[in-house]
This record gives sequence, C-alpha cells and structure tokens, in this order.
Amino acid sequence: MSTVLHVPEMHCNKCVERITNRLNEEKLDFTVSLDAKTVTVSGDEGCVKTAVSALDDLGFSAEQ
Repeated sequence: MSTVLHVPEMHCNKCVERITNRLNEEKLDFTVSLDAKTVTVSGDEGCVKTAVSALDDLGFSAEQ
C-alpha cells in the first residue's frame, strides 16, 4: 500500500535532501517529488504516521 503525502512547504533540493535523510533514518520505503511537492510512503498506517511525525519534526506539514 502506498500513501501520497502533500508537503506544500517543500521548495528546493535542500528540502528534499533533509526529508530524504530523515525518512532514511526511520528506515521507510518512500519517494520524494519536488515538482509535485509530495512524499509517497510505501507501507502500513504505522509507516505513514512515522513519516508524518518525522516531517513535522523537520517543520513540514504533511497532508493526505
């Protein structure tokens, strides 16, 4: 199962780098799209909650 999270505050490659590094620390399966301003998380609801929490820690809001 994949869940698309919209991350409107993602504006640049540095944002993508910060998000990628943080979600890798959480050992999540994900893809980041700067053009679409989305993070697609593969996994169950627990994985999605972990990703949303990690993004929040970085100062990004994430909406499904």
